[in-house]
Amino acid sequence: MGVVWVSEYYNDFIRRHKLEDDPMLEKAFVMAENAHAGQLRHSGEPFFTHPLAVADIVADLGLDTTTIVATILHDAVEDTQLTTEDIGREFTPEIAKLVDGVTKLNNYDFKTREEQQWESLRKMFLAMASDIRVVIIKLADRLHNMRTLKYQSENKQIEKATETLEIYAPLAHRLGISAIQWELEDLSLKFLHPDEYFEIANKIASTREEREKQINSVIVKLEDKFAEMKIKAEIEGRPKHIYSIYKKMREKHKVFEEVYDLIAIRIIVSSIKDCYGVLGIVHTMWKPIPLRFKDYIAVPKQNMYQSLHTTLLGEDGKPFEVQIRTYDMHRTAEYGIAAHWKYKEGGKESGMDSKLAWLRELMEWQNDLKDSKEFMETLKVDLFADNVFVFTPKGDVKDFVAGATPLDFAYSVHSAIGNKCVGAKINGKIVPLDYKLRTGDIVEIITSNSATPSRDWLKFVKTAQARSKIKQWFKKQLKEENIVKGREMLEKEAKRQGYNLYEQLLKPDWLSVLYKRFTLNSQDDMFAAIGYGALSANQILSKLIEQFKMANKIDSGSEELKIVKRTGKGAEEDITVEGNTGLAVRFAKCCNPVPGDDIIGYITRGRGVCVHTKECKNLHNVDKERLIEVAWAGDQTTSYNVEIQIVADDRPGLMVEIAQAMYNMGRDITAINAHSAKNGVATISLRSNITSVQDLHDLMNKLKALKGVRDVFRVNY
Repeated sequence: MGVVWVSEYYNDFIRRHKLEDDPMLEKAFVMAENAHAGQLRHSGEPFFTHPLAVADIVADLGLDTTTIVATILHDAVEDTQLTTEDIGREFTPEIAKLVDGVTKLNNYDFKTREEQQWESLRKMFLAMASDIRVVIIKLADRLHNMRTLKYQSENKQIEKATETLEIYAPLAHRLGISAIQWELEDLSLKFLHPDEYFEIANKIASTREEREKQINSVIVKLEDKFAEMKIKAEIEGRPKHIYSIYKKMREKHKVFEEVYDLIAIRIIVSSIKDCYGVLGIVHTMWKPIPLRFKDYIAVPKQNMYQSLHTTLLGEDGKPFEVQIRTYDMHRTAEYGIAAHWKYKEGGKESGMDSKLAWLRELMEWQNDLKDSKEFMETLKVDLFADNVFVFTPKGDVKDFVAGATPLDFAYSVHSAIGNKCVGAKINGKIVPLDYKLRTGDIVEIITSNSATPSRDWLKFVKTAQARSKIKQWFKKQLKEENIVKGREMLEKEAKRQGYNLYEQLLKPDWLSVLYKRFTLNSQDDMFAAIGYGALSANQILSKLIEQFKMANKIDSGSEELKIVKRTGKGAEEDITVEGNTGLAVRFAKCCNPVPGDDIIGYITRGRGVCVHTKECKNLHNVDKERLIEVAWAGDQTTSYNVEIQIVADDRPGLMVEIAQAMYNMGRDITAINAHSAKNGVATISLRSNITSVQDLHDLMNKLKALKGVRDVFRVNY
């Protein structure tokens, strides 16, 4: 582009958005253009056009210069050599923090792209809790990416459109930024359901003349009436956007021609008093449809939206919606939180802290969610679902996600109320704790000082707040019980899936990966987390089984076999293959065959015969044509290194007695590892050389005879 082009872009930008000349803003233009030099969008345009387009959206929302600068630089850290430290030095720490908040986590090693997306969104919400401008930039970024999504592959289009419809559009709605929400929804529909999108769009276009005639007729009648009544008001009409029509068709099981209220008339007045006055006037001019009136002025939506909504029956028999609001309400309805979030020298607008309390609470609750997917599912439920409005016995209004229960209500009052809850009254009648709250319900909570939470509550509470507080109670009050319960749950689930937890899955190296993944410090922490519900047994097992399968993958010709170390003569002389000795033979580490085991051979590609026990799980899915009969040779003098695990009561002298027993049998210990749990149970893994299965059984029986030993078993990987 060059300096001249950047200067022209900058001058055009400040002219269009009526901004003062700002050296910092101009510097951001130059730095971003230099950083992205040579980069192209999928459309073939210079990449620099993207941050400029996003900055246009942010400026249209009325955000300050600091936010616009951060927007122009928002992709620089992710896609160029610039760092947040560079931006902090060249601009301000505040701008660097904003840029970092919208930067993806490309430097983290996630197993899947989904995990990367979840963690990226999680980071965005964490940053957003301290500065809402982060998510406004992100929404603007997503809007421009959706506008240019046609240049991406079909798979990428579906992926991005789905994510937009599930996360970004509802988030724009939650923050009240309808100007972005509606376009995101329409664009998502266009790529996810193109046939339905274009069918609705074409039918809207074909009925435009009729619809405009209806809008103009209503507006003329209102203007005449308001002039007569000396009421100052702005009146405008608009068709409903495509996605809202699509959604109504799906929910009501109707075709386009059966959806009548396709237009909305908006009346903007100077005061709340005028809002209700105008409502009375329109209800005398047209017949209101019963049960279609909503007062969002008296009870605002969570996203700060306020208006009066009523649906009226027109002269032609077709219904239309009327929205009545003040100028301030209109500004909030269009731009939501962005309309209030004005950063000035004196700080942010008063009252914003209370308006964002829900977000800060969510960030506190997310600390109890060990899994990013669980975080996103909680987010979808807690922020984006439809809401119900209920009343306290004193008449205060509380709003919850649809499906919320009296327990959600109790925990919203105080954790002590929730923990001691034994019942609830709805409109004076006792209801069960899993009753689903309805708009207009008066909720009274019944408590008892002797009551405590139940784990069953986690099955039906809806809000992250209630779920988090229930888990916290179990975490703090029942640590030891949680360890025992969690261990039992994990053992049971492992057995159900066909694995021995201690023999096959609880390996130190694999556990260390788990601890890092789920922010745990020990095996007891892991069991406790399962016990109080922060993690599920299946979450842990899926990771352990994944490690198990990777460690025990049978040779397919491209991977090197893991061979068990032997001492003495070679494996070729220990094994006969269909009666022949001296052939290339190797022993599989997954099942560690020793003389006396029933064995079978597996013909590998280029690496001879791999010997397994016939019970080895890894043989279940192999090519049966490559299995071959093998047998142990008559004279066995080779030593086999095996691993044995001992589960015993933790007590002084235990290790000494184990070592003495091994010595008395003439067995060397080639490796040993011990772990002591807080419940008084010790787990000892040791390796020793043996010559046969009978030899191994004798050793295990000697160890089982030691005081306090609960179990001894051979470990197969």
